[in-house]
Amino acid sequence: VQLQASGGGLVQAGGSLRLSCAASGRTFSRSYMAWSRQAPGKERELVATISRTGGGTYYADSVKGRFTISRDNAKNTVYLQMDSLKPEDTAVYYCAARPSILTAHYDSLSDYDYWGQGTLVTVSS
Repeated sequence: VQLQASGGGLVQAGGSLRLSCAASGRTFSRSYMAWSRQAPGKERELVATISRTGGGTYYADSVKGRFTISRDNAKNTVYLQMDSLKPEDTAVYYCAARPSILTAHYDSLSDYDYWGQGTLVTVSS
């Protein structure tokens, strides 16, 4: 699985951005997908996850109510809609995939096998 994230940029606090992650290969619809982020000098943080059909989602407390993860299996793409952005959301955002035939909760970084290259989001105050 190859993942290509895009959509990052510079935005003012309170603004919005939508990140996209396009996946290659035939396993996308069978994969749990996730977004994580890493701010300068900090550990990588899992931000959101979504189940294979999109029916199940998970959000970190830090983004709950502001970010929305979604997917389009016909386009092999997962999205992260980010609203009400704050300066502390500044980070490199990565998408990740875990192909799985099981129905489970994959809510930690170590659960994911494939990672994209990252896209930088900068939120100015």
